[in-house]
Amino acid sequence: MSETTPTNAPQAPAGPRWAAALGALPHCISNSPDGAVIEVEVAHLHAVLAALRDKAQFELCTFVTCIDHYPAEPRFALHHQLLSLANNDRVRVRCVLPGESAPTCTDLWPGASYMERECFDMFGVRFEGHRDLRRLLMPEGYEHHPLRKEFPHQGIEPDRLYREWDRKRREGWTEEA
Repeated sequence: MSETTPTNAPQAPAGPRWAAALGALPHCISNSPDGAVIEVEVAHLHAVLAALRDKAQFELCTFVTCIDHYPAEPRFALHHQLLSLANNDRVRVRCVLPGESAPTCTDLWPGASYMERECFDMFGVRFEGHRDLRRLLMPEGYEHHPLRKEFPHQGIEPDRLYREWDRKRREGWTEEA
């Protein structure tokens, strides 16, 4: 009879299926009620996302969002949620931003473009390398980011932009009797 491990012997817990894909990339794994969270520094964010896509079969980026921790510094935490259809699992990647910019992931998942534009529009986070980073929900020229915590609940100058737009629209009109 060959020597085998007894079935009642304690086994080392199996790591997440995608852990090997990260290899030597600097990261930290934590757990949340929703599943695993990979915490990474902004300098390694794109490399971690690329490894998860290419080596761990995360075909979809289902959301990119930001959390404002104002007045704490660093202020913003960027979250990516990835989905593997082939393996039926999800993982979140969390990155604390020392400033207000992060690398884009639109070269990996083109569908993330609108989610990054929304983060830019609502929080002011800039995505370096994004080809079309412009306002998505708020009008061009709006100087504020409504989901920042210091944004007043009643809003800021609600009619100023409309009045400017209307004035430009009416230029050249003549009064008719």
